Amino acid sequence: MDKRPIGMMDSGLGGLSVLRVLQREMPGESLIFVGDQGHFPYGTKSQAEIRQLASAIGRFLQEKGAKMMVIACNTATAAALPTLQKQLSIPVIGVIKPGAQAALASGAQTIGVIGTESTIKNGAYDHAIKGLTAANIRVVSQAAQPLVSIVEHGQTGTTTAQRTVDQELAPLKGKGVQTLILGCTHFPFLRKEIEHTLGPAVKLVDPAFETVKHVQTALKVSDGENTGRAPVVELYTTGKTTDLVNGAQLWLGGQYDSCSHIDLEVTR
Repeated sequence: MDKRPIGMMDSGLGGLSVLRVLQREMPGESLIFVGDQGHFPYGTKSQAEIRQLASAIGRFLQEKGAKMMVIACNTATAAALPTLQKQLSIPVIGVIKPGAQAALASGAQTIGVIGTESTIKNGAYDHAIKGLTAANIRVVSQAAQPLVSIVEHGQTGTTTAQRTVDQELAPLKGKGVQTLILGCTHFPFLRKEIEHTLGPAVKLVDPAFETVKHVQTALKVSDGENTGRAPVVELYTTGKTTDLVNGAQLWLGGQYDSCSHIDLEVTR
């Protein structure tokens, strides 16, 4: 048993969608979450800049004693996963491969992907899906960057949110999408709006669930699980703590112990 915390990161609030699944499925684990809201958004940044930011967060989490790092951000996973796996002495898990595996398990022949501009531009899910199967799977990708801001600004459940989802997902209609990967950890918070736009026939895949399975497997193999029942959840942000607190109250039900501001030491 390893009582050290699991470290997590995201460009903002989206990674809370992964954190809440971890809390539910692995209730004995302590967690350290970093939301890089001070550098939000990642989706329009260069790959090099995203790697620098993710590396700085990785160093912070390792210094805080994390036993594992979960990149709870599709954009950062696509840009920085191999780099962080080389730089850090702890295991690092991303969300893209687990999400691709879950989509393939649905049996769909046409898989849709929505994500940030960066994730879609580098074809992260397309490459992951084709690397996992020899089957002729059609992948239809659509950047939906404005949806990230809807979540960050607390506008989920509003008419503005629904109108924006309708506009951003319109190009997917008529493409025969059977399964849609929510390729940004912000997007599960817009699940109702997305379901309303695409209808019940399209299966939605939230990579968070499959990612948590990967975390569970990795910790079991290394005998690193913490089965205790006194976990500590620490939240950190490079932006305003009030923004992260509001998100945690809304999506975690206030189940956290502290929220603090940090400044990253970014190596250029």
